[in-house]
Amino acid sequence: MFQHILLASHGTEGAIAAETMALRVCAANGRIDHLIVVPEFWQGMTGDDWLNNGITRDRFRDYLDSALRQDIEQHCKRINQKMSDRGLACRHVVLSGKPEQAVLRQAGTQTYDLVVIGSPRPDGKLGLRSAMLTKKLICTLKTAVLIAPHPEQNT
Repeated sequence: MFQHILLASHGTEGAIAAETMALRVCAANGRIDHLIVVPEFWQGMTGDDWLNNGITRDRFRDYLDSALRQDIEQHCKRINQKMSDRGLACRHVVLSGKPEQAVLRQAGTQTYDLVVIGSPRPDGKLGLRSAMLTKKLICTLKTAVLIAPHPEQNT
């Protein structure tokens, strides 16, 4: 069992599998730091030409910020419920940028016993492909990494 886990999760099926795995291997009095990465492509969403004046651009930026904030709050609430059901301490960390770099940045801030991430979604499964699980990530981390299998990999 591990005392201090860094869990990278953003609510996809693979990430939820990582959450389940982290809960399974966390010690009874352990702590999980839950990392949510807001991908960098969100930062450029207000630079489109159709947002041709400042007021429209500001309103759209506020809308995007609100939608992201609500999504993150719902995700954190779901994680909090899972953690409190097990009596575990949880801290949420939200970083923006490239997923791989965000995991490395957060892993460098503290000493973790384990980093838990989900595996990439299977071929043919629709959705954005995360660039979190990379050779650089695995080779650079100075702690153990647990890659939770995607739920559909066993079917």
